[in-house]
Parts: sequence; structure tokens; C-alpha cells
Amino acid sequence: MAVRTFKPTTPGQRHKIIGTFEEITASVPEKTLVCGKRSTGGRNNTGKMTMRYMGGGHKKKYRFIDFKREKDGVPATVKTIEYDPNRSARIALLFYADGEKRYIIAPNGLQVGMTILSGENVAPEIGNSLPLKNIPVGTVIHNIELRPGQGAVLVRSAGNFAQLASREGNYCVIKLPSGELRKIFGDCKATIGSVGNSDHGLESSGKAGRSRWQGRRPHNRGVVMNPVDHPMGGGEGRASGGHPRSRKGLYAKGLKTRAPKKHSSKYIIERANKKK
Repeated sequence: MAVRTFKPTTPGQRHKIIGTFEEITASVPEKTLVCGKRSTGGRNNTGKMTMRYMGGGHKKKYRFIDFKREKDGVPATVKTIEYDPNRSARIALLFYADGEKRYIIAPNGLQVGMTILSGENVAPEIGNSLPLKNIPVGTVIHNIELRPGQGAVLVRSAGNFAQLASREGNYCVIKLPSGELRKIFGDCKATIGSVGNSDHGLESSGKAGRSRWQGRRPHNRGVVMNPVDHPMGGGEGRASGGHPRSRKGLYAKGLKTRAPKKHSSKYIIERANKKK
């Protein structure tokens, strides 16, 4: 995966940096694995705006992604690598030996024609999915479950990876992309390798219109509003606005938002690294 820049023939092209899409091998998704996706525009069921700065954007089709990888022992061949408008990572279309087709998140290094497997005793190779208890310590992984059979919920975005640091009884200690060390039950599945499209973080839209294509409307800072509109509004000239707050007056920075008695806190060995 690489990125490309453009000659500044227009103001929007000057700062535009996008992916090359060189790894994409198909432009049309598998018809049996897509459905229509309805956009809310930030409104709830009564039409009231509950999320600001959302609306518009290009139509999308939702691709059904197999996050569970429960077809154990059935080999699958990678047929295509495709673009998915609903996520930063690329997706891969698998043709299973029994005739079924499924999409998965495409890990870095996965090529068309490769064969991958899932199951208890498969080899820890790129794209294979197996329980954490059977993965060697130090292996780079992604698509991690939190409960057996739940489906992957951690480490799914472009370029991300976690590392299996050690084992403690029935649990495995995972170092997450944030730096957090966390215990996860050994029967939970994970996929070997890191998520593909690792240059996604280098991309730059170049113009505001590209954000509109993605369904993002202009975002107004609270400090430029009037006092009637935001707790940080008002003042003469460029006032700082005081302590950062939400529109409802809740502290936006520096306030711990995690519930103090949350059940899963006992599994966290070390919190994410704080910036000093």
C-alpha cells in the first residue's frame, strides 16, 4: 500500500494525499454479501437532531464481514481484495471449499490465491484464525474477540495490530495498539498478522468537499459560538472559553469517563500510555 500526491492544478489538489488502490482487484462487491445501508443524518426516530455535523454523503452498500471465523477446518481461497466504504481497512473475498463465500478484513500481506484456515490447531500464518491459547507468545495479531464466539471487536482498523505478550493461566495478556495491557480469555479467537492498508493514516482529503462526500458536515467549535449556544461561547475578541466542555456543560478533557466499578476493569493490567 502506498500513497500518491498531485500537482496543485486546483486548490483542492494541492494538499490531497490518497491511497493508490493498487492492491484492489475487484470494483464490484459480491452481490450475495451486500445490502442497502440507510443514512440517519444524525436524526432519531422522531426526526430530532441528536448528533450534530452529520448528513449528506455518498450512498453506500454494507458488506457483511465475517468477524466470527467459525468455519473451522474448511480451507478458503482468497478470490479478491476489495475497497469497503464503511471501514478504513480493505476486505478480502473468500471462496470456501464447500462453496460458501465470505468477506474478512484483509491483513497486511494477504494476496489473491492464498489459502487460509481457521480452527484450533491451524498454523499461525497470516490470515489464519485460531484461539489465543494456541498462538505463540510475541505473535502480531488483529481481529480479537473479548468473549468466545462473540466475534472480533478489537484491533480492526487500517494498520492496527496487537501483540500477544504472555500467558497467565487460562488468560492471555495482549498489548493493544493504545499501549494498554489487558487479559483476554484463551478460548477467544484472533487472526494472525496486522490489518492492511497501513498507509491510511498518511492520507489527507485536501478539501472540505471530500468530507461532505463522506457524510461529515462543517464542525463549529464551541469557543466561537455565543453564550446562548455553548458553555465556552461569548467573550470579547478571541476568548479562550475556559475549561473545555461539551455543549451540555460536561468536562471534555481531564475528566475520567470510565465507570469506576466497571466489571472488566479487573482484566486491565496497565492502562494506555498517557501523554506527558
